[in-house]
Amino acid sequence: MKAVRTLVAGLVLGVAWTPSATLAGDDPLRSPGWHLMEDRFFPDAVVVHDDRVRVMAPPGAEDATAVHGFVRVDGIDDIQRLLVFADLNPIPRIVDMRPHRAASAIGFQFKVQQATPLRAAVQTADGTWHVGGTWVDAAGGGCSAPSIASANPEWQDRLGDLRGRSWQLADGRQRLSFSVIHPMDTGLAPGIPLFYVEEIGVHGEDGERLATLEIDASMAENPEITLEIPGQGVVRVSGRDNNGNRFAGALR
Repeated sequence: MKAVRTLVAGLVLGVAWTPSATLAGDDPLRSPGWHLMEDRFFPDAVVVHDDRVRVMAPPGAEDATAVHGFVRVDGIDDIQRLLVFADLNPIPRIVDMRPHRAASAIGFQFKVQQATPLRAAVQTADGTWHVGGTWVDAAGGGCSAPSIASANPEWQDRLGDLRGRSWQLADGRQRLSFSVIHPMDTGLAPGIPLFYVEEIGVHGEDGERLATLEIDASMAENPEITLEIPGQGVVRVSGRDNNGNRFAGALR
């Protein structure tokens, strides 16, 4: 029934189905968790699987606590949000980004509890979600493993330390890569409570907001983020975790 409702909504809203897009009910990754993700993240929305949303990750996770992922979207205009999630993780959402002036591209590291599709979905101004993804195989346990910091009494002295740099790109934009010292505990390891960075803001030197990211505990410990942003000069990054701790810094 969900696929039928999606088709009707698409026709009512006049969505143009292209050769690169298929109905959401026809999941190309054949994930047992797709319909749960569809109901959780896109209730009553028009959703299409679209190969212009490119999701890159290793086919197998050597370290289930820190798997590299990268998302790039080309050829889709008016993007309002970029959501990254893993169908079969106990904490599916990884990052929810509002690009503002940043490119619709993001690099990150995430935890994997078991073999799962890694997906990205971008929402356009008309409310339609365009979804791409890839499978990541893993032995598992990345989300329920305790962080390294949880066993180190000295980690508190460095909590929130921000490090990173930027590079100028040929098209005039700059690539920004930064990391924040934080345990990113999921609350799934016995005796270790939920403790994670939940919001990051990126601003230009003039104070203009370039991107806003909502992060979840499925992001890897000491989360690393790569963005492509306009202009040159100093970039200011700030954020907070779920316990109210704040961090901020300027990167060049």
